[in-house]
Parts: sequence; structure tokens; C-alpha cells
Amino acid sequence: MSLSGRVALVTGASQGIGRACALKLAEAGAAVALAARSQEKLEELAGTITAKGGQAATFVMDVGDEQQIKAGCKAALDKFGKIDILVNNAGINRDQLVMRLKRPDWDAVLNINLTSAYLSIQQVIGSMLRQRWGRIVNMTSIFGQMGQAGQANYAASKAGLIGLTMAIAREVGSRNITCNAVAPGFIETAMTAALSEDFRQNALKNIPLGRLGTSEDVANAVAFLVSEEASYITGHVLKVNGGMLMG
Repeated sequence: MSLSGRVALVTGASQGIGRACALKLAEAGAAVALAARSQEKLEELAGTITAKGGQAATFVMDVGDEQQIKAGCKAALDKFGKIDILVNNAGINRDQLVMRLKRPDWDAVLNINLTSAYLSIQQVIGSMLRQRWGRIVNMTSIFGQMGQAGQANYAASKAGLIGLTMAIAREVGSRNITCNAVAPGFIETAMTAALSEDFRQNALKNIPLGRLGTSEDVANAVAFLVSEEASYITGHVLKVNGGMLMG
């Protein structure tokens, strides 16, 4: 699955799933535009990629800020001349039961998890349309498919990404641009590290493969969807959840 000659923009690239995706795409031969809030973490990742013979550039971007998205995407386009692949990975959670959920926490999660994806797509779609080739992957979640108590904002944002994915897939499919989503289940990340051991053990009981996933498991799915091997797949939600949700 060679991505030689392709340019990929990954949001939330400084850690976790985003970092794993950036490393995987670089390993496959893509030049990678790394976007996140932490300059220090981005520089460390860029150094790791270049040390392995890859190409990477860093772009400090808070996807909660529309102007930063526009400026960051423009800078990446100016640097590389095009964007072939967009991975909308940046996201947050602010969990609370709906009766106690504050409006600012609703707005923040919807803005960062969903609105930022629309804005990022809008900034790079012109490049894809001109070259009649593109790959967009939106990072949704198992909880955007099945819901989760205490995560009304998070689940709504991730379900919204699924709808966005299908709409974009229909809009741009005729120009050889695919848009898909990846829906991770329980993945070993900083976010899940905060879970109690009881919660973790209960979750494992519902996962047929008997383990939590890794960031690399998710990155492998992303790398497939952006490859030529997946050129006839669009509007699809690829579950990476160990069998926790089937069908």
C-alpha cells in the first residue's frame, strides 16, 4: 500500500491515534503535515519521521479555532503544494450525565469533534478536486454508533461525523475522492488510561477478542482506507472494536 508522492494532513497528530496514523502514513511513503496544539510534541514526532527517512512538517493548530484551521491548512498547502489525504482525528471528551451537562461542554465537544472536520474538509477539498484524487478519513467512535451513558455530547459529535462522512462521499465521489470513517472501540490511549480498573474489566467482557485495541490497530485501518487498494470504498464506517459492536 504505497503512498509515495502523496501528502497527508493529520489533525491531533501529537499523540495517541493521531500520532500512530502519522507514523503509519509516513512509513507508507506519504509526506505528512502534522497538526496539533503542542509544538514540542509535533517537533518530536517530525524528528522521528525524518530520522526514518520520511518527510514531515509541523503546523500548530487548535481545531477549536476556525481561523487557526484556515491558517494551518493554508500553510500546509503552501508548504507541500497540495493535500491528497486528510485525517480528521483531533477530538476531546467532556463527559457528564445529560441532566448535569453544561452548555459550554456541549458546544466545545461538538465544535472540536465535528465542526472542525467540516472546516478542515472545506479548506483542502479544492486541492483534491483539482487533481481529481483525494482521501478523507474521519475518526468517529463506537459510541457514535451505539451511544454511551454520560457521553451525550461525545456520542452526538461522533454520530454527526458519520453523517458528514456519507454526505461528503456522495458530493465528491465523481471526482475520484473517497470519504470514509473509522470507528474505534476501546483503544489504549491517554483517554482510556484514566478509566478505573473495574470499568476496564467490564469492557473487556464485551470484547470478543479479549483485549483493548492499540493506536496501531486504528492506524492500520486508516492506512488501508487512504490507499489505492481501497479506491472502491466510500461512505463506509470501518469498525475497529475487537467485535464489541457487530452488524
